[in-house]
Amino acid sequence: MSAPDYLPGHGLLTGRTAVVTAAAGAGIGGATARRFLEEGARVVISDAHARRLKESAHALAEEFGADRVTALTCDVTDEEQVRALFAHAERTHGRLDVVVNNAGLGGTAELTEMTDDQWTKILDVTLNGTFRCTRAALRSLKAAGTGGVVVNNASVVGWRAQRGQAHYAAAKAGVMALTRCAALEAADYGVRVNAVAPSLAVHPHLAKVTSPELLAELTEKEAFGRYAEPWEIANVIVFLASGYSSYMTGEVVAVSSQHA
Repeated sequence: MSAPDYLPGHGLLTGRTAVVTAAAGAGIGGATARRFLEEGARVVISDAHARRLKESAHALAEEFGADRVTALTCDVTDEEQVRALFAHAERTHGRLDVVVNNAGLGGTAELTEMTDDQWTKILDVTLNGTFRCTRAALRSLKAAGTGGVVVNNASVVGWRAQRGQAHYAAAKAGVMALTRCAALEAADYGVRVNAVAPSLAVHPHLAKVTSPELLAELTEKEAFGRYAEPWEIANVIVFLASGYSSYMTGEVVAVSSQHA
């Protein structure tokens, strides 16, 4: 089954300011930034890769207007850079409404061969980075007192086991737990916190670092017999960021048939 047609925007995020991490490139972050712009939002994109970030920001600004797209390099493992990112969003646009924590790092290693450094690096980017950005987002949104939304990027491997993915699965399960706990606290000041859990969303970088055999094996397990396009995950993030999900918080939404 082929991917469906790309849907046009419907102004679901008009007037809102969003921060999207790991948004340089053709993956879920980049697709989310584009979809948010198509839905009328102002977007601050960030990424640890300065060159790719600059190129992405330039392309989006040319298409959607320089007044609606800004960028700031941010390594989510660095607390000072995280604080600077959120300060930049508030200073540039005067408000913050939506934060999408997309930054994450994968890898494959059997547990008996996994080094402390491999374990720690995955956890620091994927879980600790999401924590740092969620904390910064909630501090900002709580102080503003006007509500808001945080959407975290989890993964179906946070629910189910996969060989060679102990570090990544542990990190993504942590993102799910962090999402649920943060949602309970943030509800006190009108902020919703949810997560998406994709399984296989293929983009050029992933295809480059993954063997064709593994991609074929993973694709075969999907109900539609194909992998997701990054924009299909972004569509669900738009839903969670919009008023259409106004009574949802603390939820982890599987964008896949592979959640169990």
